[in-house]
Amino acid sequence: MDNTLRKQILTFFALLPTVFSALSGSLSVKSPDGMIEYCWSDDDGHLCFEAFKAGKQAIVNFILDGRNVTDDCSVISSATYSINETYPTRGLHTSAVNNANGVRMKLSTDVEVDARAYNDGVAFRIISAGDRSRTRVPDEATAFNIPAGSHVWYHDMYNHYEGEHRKCDISEIKEGEWVAPPVTVRLPDGNGYLCISESGLRDYPGMSLQSNGRRGLVTRLGHAQPVSYPFAHDYSLDEAKRLSVAASIAGEIKTPWRCVVIASDLNALVNTDLISNLSPAPDKRLFPLGVNTEWIKPGRSVWCWLDGGERTVEGMKEFSRLAGELGYEYNTVDAFWYRWTDEQIKELVDYSAGYGVRIWLWRHGRDLRDPAKRKELFDRCSRLGIAGIKLDAFSHESKEFVDMYQACLREAAEHKLMLNIHGSNKPTGEVRTWPNEMSREGVQGLEYGKHQFSWAKHNVTLPFTRYIAGHGDYTPVIFGERRLDTSWCHQVATAIVFNSSVIFFGAHPQSIIDNPAADLFKSIPAVWDETIVLPGSEIGEVAAYARRSGDDWYLAILNGEDARTMPVSLSFLRDDEWYEAQVYRDRPGDGASMKKEKLFCRKNDYLTARLRAGGGYVVKFNIAGNKGNK
Repeated sequence: MDNTLRKQILTFFALLPTVFSALSGSLSVKSPDGMIEYCWSDDDGHLCFEAFKAGKQAIVNFILDGRNVTDDCSVISSATYSINETYPTRGLHTSAVNNANGVRMKLSTDVEVDARAYNDGVAFRIISAGDRSRTRVPDEATAFNIPAGSHVWYHDMYNHYEGEHRKCDISEIKEGEWVAPPVTVRLPDGNGYLCISESGLRDYPGMSLQSNGRRGLVTRLGHAQPVSYPFAHDYSLDEAKRLSVAASIAGEIKTPWRCVVIASDLNALVNTDLISNLSPAPDKRLFPLGVNTEWIKPGRSVWCWLDGGERTVEGMKEFSRLAGELGYEYNTVDAFWYRWTDEQIKELVDYSAGYGVRIWLWRHGRDLRDPAKRKELFDRCSRLGIAGIKLDAFSHESKEFVDMYQACLREAAEHKLMLNIHGSNKPTGEVRTWPNEMSREGVQGLEYGKHQFSWAKHNVTLPFTRYIAGHGDYTPVIFGERRLDTSWCHQVATAIVFNSSVIFFGAHPQSIIDNPAADLFKSIPAVWDETIVLPGSEIGEVAAYARRSGDDWYLAILNGEDARTMPVSLSFLRDDEWYEAQVYRDRPGDGASMKKEKLFCRKNDYLTARLRAGGGYVVKFNIAGNKGNK
């Protein structure tokens, strides 16, 4: 990160209003690499939190039972600390580094502020002591102020975290507009990127944002969010109103971490571990090896909902057979299994096991509100040998629903069941705390079908916006009309670029087997050892990724609405090795076809990707041996 970037990064946090009597001058903590300085100082009666002492403060208001407990308080004491650990992670890479310097400040109102500086961002949370015999209702109005000239990618919380991201200058976001985190910001003059979100969401409502019309994005908790129910018939009006009431909290209150990723380029933005670092470590009783716990198995799944298939036991047997032919680990059975007996489910489970395939089952969220019904479902799935459950239609972020997320994840883990949560909010570090969460929706994916907008533009925006928060179940890959303005090659590339620890493929498995890229589909892993965002990538224009699994590399490019020619350096390959490269490219005149060719290359070579509008480009590299003298 260069000096220009350090001068341009905006500031984020301040307590309003406060008397800074206990500390004179300023207090600061630096990131471990010394590049980010996170400062506090008394500024006209405000305790201001600044990054790099530049830009404008963001104001933190923390409210309990209707009273702003950050009013008229003073700082009593402060203590610094450091964190330096590594832990296994999953998705973009295999190991995360959690290295930060922090400070805890105690205020006279018995509230503490805990703030951290990382090499890739800053974060804070509020802690309020309490006892279990007394409940309180928290609220917040933190404002994140964005520098003039910045561009922002955001959506308006359409269908609860399933909107289309649009790009605009920060000054163009009108007062009252909703902004769903994670929010990606490109700073002016090419000086880097920010991403605003939250981490460690539990025992608290989720955070969304709302514009104040003055370049500020203000925190709004789950009870204040606009509620859009995709399955509105499942909820009465009275129930919807009840859910929009903030639940009280007994005992100590810890807000989730309010965090801002700070990145010099898109590669650093995509590879951040800030959100998972801030999330609690997993319970060793449930997950003795974290993400590597034995019964947690990343993989690929077939699914009949989008692209046809007979919705019977026999039809799902055929899907399992085809999944086995592809080498896929799972078959996801949707709602029609409700009509089946235990004997029919077990028949499918046993048949599928013969092909090395395990079964996931879909379940509506309304069936999980009652703890007794959750237990009945999880007991049944465990008894029948089900691998995981796709839970759907949560569609809210009130504390009550956040508590239900946590209960479902914990109780599923106790039954050694994996989960994929749909109708959900954004991830907040669950890949670390709950490694049995293999994916979650919170994204507008292929289930939306012929929704009238550009899938091509949407798909080259998501890697740098929604996917910064964590895994997302987009249900990628379709070869029929549902792909709209994208090509076959573009669809193939989504399976490589989009992060999901189980890939739930939208396409009928027979159409994957019949596709020219069938051999490639058989090899694509669900998790990666290394991820590199390549030069030339631009949010909303083109996303070019190199991803490594073992010794193999995959190059995947998603192109947006404009045709382009893109040179690609192969500098990510290993030194002193020749690679056999299998190249998949669009045919110029037909998006429903692709050209396949083989070539040999090395680290110092370049490839040229000629990309049609809505097109793609995919290459798999296998070490071919030392051909240096040939």
